[in-house]
Amino acid sequence: MRKTIEKRLIRFSVSIINFCKHLENDFASQHFSHQIIRSSSSSALNYGEAQGATSKKDFIHKTSIVLKELRETHISLQILEEAKLSNDSRLLAILIKENNELVAIFHKTVITAKENIEHRPSKIENRPI
Repeated sequence: MRKTIEKRLIRFSVSIINFCKHLENDFASQHFSHQIIRSSSSSALNYGEAQGATSKKDFIHKTSIVLKELRETHISLQILEEAKLSNDSRLLAILIKENNELVAIFHKTVITAKENIEHRPSKIENRPI
């Protein structure tokens, strides 16, 4: 499952890069092009960091960063769509859909990881009396 998510994040980042190659050269298009390349690639890179987390809290922290970057990408894609800065509305819709799915995956991951920490019995509680 981890490799599947990793590959999805990488494919998403590459798709964003390729999408941005076809945006206009005006200031707004280039601004958002740079922004979504940074935030989408950051989500993939931070996922790699999360895989090497040193604790459950570290995993939650790093996975939360992935979620944050994906949400940032989502807002930028919506701005591109609303401002009609893309000539390829079909591809933009596909990217938004994939981004939404990734946000849902990581939102659930963070919630589940937090619940697992909260419901984990303390070592002190498990000691025999």
